[in-house]
Amino acid sequence: MKKSSLFFIIIFFLGISVQAQTLFSKSLEGKVTSDSKDVADVHVLNKTRNKATITNLYGYFSITASLNDTLLFSAVQFKKKELIVSQAMLDSKTLFVPLEDALNELDEVVVTPYDLSGDLSKDLGTLKTEPAISATSLGLPNAGVKPLMQSERLLKEASLGPFQIGMLTSLPFNPLINAISGRTKMLKKRVARDRKYIMTQGVQKVFGDTAYLASLKIPKEKLDDFMYYCEVDSSFQRTVNSKNELKIWEFLRKKSVAYRKNNELD
Repeated sequence: MKKSSLFFIIIFFLGISVQAQTLFSKSLEGKVTSDSKDVADVHVLNKTRNKATITNLYGYFSITASLNDTLLFSAVQFKKKELIVSQAMLDSKTLFVPLEDALNELDEVVVTPYDLSGDLSKDLGTLKTEPAISATSLGLPNAGVKPLMQSERLLKEASLGPFQIGMLTSLPFNPLINAISGRTKMLKKRVARDRKYIMTQGVQKVFGDTAYLASLKIPKEKLDDFMYYCEVDSSFQRTVNSKNELKIWEFLRKKSVAYRKNNELD
């Protein structure tokens, strides 16, 4: 057999192998959870594929994975956690990954240079502090501007933005690539998801964890899962936007009955 023929056969089978890996891989969407709620910038590494990403402000992440890939979750504030990707994970709409806090204790804290007692209720009355410097205190024109979420900043960078005269002669290259590749569409979905998550967290804070535990009988470790269960209901956003707390509570009460039944919590 000629060397050239052997070369093309090798290239052919390598191509099939790469296509097979691509065919059986998918973008795994997930959310890191923790009792501390500090879930931003957690490193998510696919050790099998040597690909990595980080979670956004609310713990959401997206990473390419295949069956039996090993995922490593790590951050300074959490214990490292490894997961082997199963078919159930690949089939799930959102993978929830609870992490344990890493306790870093100091042997001793010295507060004597500032004549502090260590009792916050006493020290706040005696400690002299300077007014905080902020955009509002300085009277800057952008003081009332709401900062963009990470996903909103990424979408703004990836999009064409408002039309400008210069676009008639030279269109930005990267936004066009993002639009064609589907990245812009993906980022729009992420922005919508993050906004809905903020809405969900707002609802959770209005009533407090005690109300969910005592009145709705939702266990603390199931609270995030229950809120997501409410969030995916098509009427959730409309109900929350009504700003009627009685109406929102009635919605949560009905959902809690169905959730407890589905999860055999009664």
